[in-house]
Amino acid sequence: MANTFHPLDPLSATEFIAVTGILRDGHGVTAPQWRYASIEMFEPTKAAIAAFDATGTVPDRQATVVCFERGTNSTYKALVSITESKVVSWEPIPGQQANFTVDEWEEADATLRGHPDVVAALAGRGITDMDLVFMDTWTYGDALIPEKYQGRRIGWSDTWVRSAPGRNPYAGPVNGFHCIIDLNSMELLEIEDTFTVDRPEVMGEYVPRFIPERIRESSTREQLKPLDITQSNGPSFTLDGNRIEWQNWSLRVGFNYREGMTIHAVTYNDHGKVRPIAHRLSFAEMMVPYRDHCEDHYRRTAFDIGEWGIGFMTTSLELGCDCLGEIRYLDATLHDSKGEPYEIRNAICIHEEDNAVLWKHVDHDESEVRRMRRLTVSFHVTVANYEYLAYWRFYQDGNIECEVRATGIMVVSHFPEGAEHPHGTLVDQRTYAPFHQHFLVARMDLDVDGTENTVYATETEMVSMGPDNPYGLSLRQVNTPLHTEAEGKQDMNFATQRAWKVVNENTVNGLGTHPSYKLVPGGAIPAMFDPASPVLARCRAIEHTLWVTPNSPDERWPAGEFVNQSSTDHGLPAWTAANRSIINTDVVLWYVFGIHHITRPEDWPVMPVDVVSFWLKPVGFFDRNPALDVEPTPPAACHHHH
Repeated sequence: MANTFHPLDPLSATEFIAVTGILRDGHGVTAPQWRYASIEMFEPTKAAIAAFDATGTVPDRQATVVCFERGTNSTYKALVSITESKVVSWEPIPGQQANFTVDEWEEADATLRGHPDVVAALAGRGITDMDLVFMDTWTYGDALIPEKYQGRRIGWSDTWVRSAPGRNPYAGPVNGFHCIIDLNSMELLEIEDTFTVDRPEVMGEYVPRFIPERIRESSTREQLKPLDITQSNGPSFTLDGNRIEWQNWSLRVGFNYREGMTIHAVTYNDHGKVRPIAHRLSFAEMMVPYRDHCEDHYRRTAFDIGEWGIGFMTTSLELGCDCLGEIRYLDATLHDSKGEPYEIRNAICIHEEDNAVLWKHVDHDESEVRRMRRLTVSFHVTVANYEYLAYWRFYQDGNIECEVRATGIMVVSHFPEGAEHPHGTLVDQRTYAPFHQHFLVARMDLDVDGTENTVYATETEMVSMGPDNPYGLSLRQVNTPLHTEAEGKQDMNFATQRAWKVVNENTVNGLGTHPSYKLVPGGAIPAMFDPASPVLARCRAIEHTLWVTPNSPDERWPAGEFVNQSSTDHGLPAWTAANRSIINTDVVLWYVFGIHHITRPEDWPVMPVDVVSFWLKPVGFFDRNPALDVEPTPPAACHHHH
């Protein structure tokens, strides 16, 4: 594999070190009084990338940095030129809190577990082995911060206790016990010790050696025979640096602290003509509100991308477990709060998958059938108790699928004998899992056959019965162009099978119609918030299934750049207030989808994956089925006699 540089490649360890050195020398940014919240490559413009691809002209390599000084609780944003070894800009960001860091999360756990007041309070509850205790610190929304702590960088903690070493901590909630901590000084501000619940006997273990013998012995499941996936000649894709080529597809893989894996420069080679489809695909926000106003849960709204960064939460993948087959991996390089780089081995998995039949027809005694193969590019994220598994899949017929799987361990609470739990489901003895929602916002900068595109809402309607439709059979398709950002705020409509097409009206296909890609919705869920809710105010992006905006390099985060301790959504609602034109321009689609999690006993003690997905499908982008030229599978590979 060649180590080919491209301007879209993520920052390297050497570049992280260079950035911290430049800011140390220029502004005295050093640990421990300073923390780096984020260091990210400043992506070059489309024009700069095109110039590099055409002539090899390398644009200035730059990084965007957010850091904060702990003593004064001051946040700063910088633009650093790595190429020229200088600080291009240095800007204080008053009144804003940077994202939480993994270091703060770990330090808060250690600080609280070692604090004598916490130790004494837990001892009063009969919890004395602090090695079994886990303090999980969450972020705050501004409206929920006690007035006396306004203006500080704070978190609140859940407390969990394992029943024994190595066992599942999330099976042992310490209900009614929460700490408030200043993350800058690591000062315990307050212990909220509001109520107690006797711990019931629960079976909350999922690791085989801890599952009770009576349950293991009652299993009737037979062991599976091996399923061996081999590609004797290796995979069909090529990986050159971060560029992947496979079955007419070409794309680049990126990575950063906030979005995790990103997909860039997606093109399709259509009989010798390389046609652009997407400039950039990523997840821009994830909001997880818990729909239970009770004492243990009312603050529990996570912005896993904006408050934490799913790049920081990305985990290493292992052959045969997370991915299966002939795998190629990409590592990822990130930084800690000192700015020091570290590597996530096997952060991104690239492999091919068989996916049953691609197309088939039987005509009398002759059959033509083609197997479907797809290229899958994936990464996995662990955010405390939950896992998110993200897959971008590319198909031989030009389809692109985005799939997200949620698994992990649900948050649970115990409750007293005879008490009610109206906002959650009983999953174990006197134990309920609160209802919650997982909202994801996909940011898609599509360039269908070029940069200038128009988005159409496409719906199916019935034709009224009459002389021209005597049997009431006819349907017609209604395609409505979206002219402005106000019109670009769109909602799911199952009754009309509403979808959205990104059309290039500046060119035509061989049939004389305009090429397009259609966003086929899936996993769209309603917000279900009172309009006055302060929780909704932080992410009004979830009020619509789709938003369409003109592309702007400064508009990347749908709930705003600084989400931690926010009170108002400074992202999509603020940008679209200008009601800009979105006709025949460089457009970005923001698609809101996710999981409406009405919890189940079957989700406990570890949750089988819940799967949601949506598609980008060519509509008139090709003149006919682009997979006609897929070769048939050799018969020997399809059938074996035993």
